Amino acid sequence: MIKKRIILIIVSIFLIPNIVLGEIVEIYSLNQMDEDRGFCIDIRGHKSKAKVNRGLQAHSCYSYQGEIAVDQGFDYRKLMEKQFFLPAFNVCMGAVSLTASASLQLTKCQNGQLQSFDWDKEGRIRLIDNESLCLTVARGESRKGGGGSPVHLIRSLSMEICSDRLKLFQRWGMRKAE
Repeated sequence: MIKKRIILIIVSIFLIPNIVLGEIVEIYSLNQMDEDRGFCIDIRGHKSKAKVNRGLQAHSCYSYQGEIAVDQGFDYRKLMEKQFFLPAFNVCMGAVSLTASASLQLTKCQNGQLQSFDWDKEGRIRLIDNESLCLTVARGESRKGGGGSPVHLIRSLSMEICSDRLKLFQRWGMRKAE
């Protein structure tokens, strides 16, 4: 198990050479949709005042401001361990269930079946205990948020059946602030 984890870390370092272990990264949709700044996984609420009990959404990425906001910042090292950990809030992303259309919640990190995710070679984030489910940004028009200039945009997130039809809404990347 340790050898497998070391190999995974080494491979990931070569795939994403500008990110180091323990660094904070944002997870963003590869499809910008109707938002030039892109959409990132985000805690509902505003930055340090975000409300972990309200779950996650796709929100305009804040990195255009020069840094990753605390409500969009994931620990890169934990991502390599298949855990989406938001260190500023000490919580992990988890699906509400192992079924399609499950929403996402934030809870204490427990390495449970609803909190273990993996990236596939196409950039989809899959729930390990039900690999037919992929993290998916809602289609349709975005909702306007409460701030930003131009106003930030918001879309819902859910776990949906992985499919070519939804591919544009199911592919993700990670990056550090530029």
